[in-house]
Amino acid sequence: MPVYHAMIATSEDYVERRAKHRQAHLERILGLRSQGLVVAGGPAPDGRTAEIFYRAQQASEVVRVLEEDPYYLAGAWMSYTLRGFTEFIGPLESPPLVTDGSRRVTLVEGVTLQADRAEFALIRLCETGRIGFGGFFEGGGTLALVRTDDATEALGWLTDTGFWKEGSLTSRPYLYVL
Repeated sequence: MPVYHAMIATSEDYVERRAKHRQAHLERILGLRSQGLVVAGGPAPDGRTAEIFYRAQQASEVVRVLEEDPYYLAGAWMSYTLRGFTEFIGPLESPPLVTDGSRRVTLVEGVTLQADRAEFALIRLCETGRIGFGGFFEGGGTLALVRTDDATEALGWLTDTGFWKEGSLTSRPYLYVL
């Protein structure tokens, strides 16, 4: 089943606005994960964005799920952008819910030079525990959850493979909630 990446912009008063809806949101998102519809999710440490990875047949299903979320209905989530992966290397495990901000990782994006070799590199990095999951978008774009909060280290693990366009890799911190 296809996987979609949702980049969600939050409201200026996100922390306050989400507070009374947090339990309902977490219960719902865990329910969606148990149904196989959510791969992973979490916010940026500053709360300005959230990113969720959904498994669905069509983007319209993801839109419905996003727009029915308590955070969206309460205005804590303001807008979102969806991208569908053309290839996705799924997580080997579904980690437990962590809401205290202690599971800090790095999301890395870049453009691959050789998709087939880059896919092999992501699989290998996943097998060694450095990558939680990742995949490829149309046009050679890549997004991977890298299991370190050190951006230099995260970028280095992908750069060292030689399969990404020089200078194209970027990173951003991420709280891997589920």
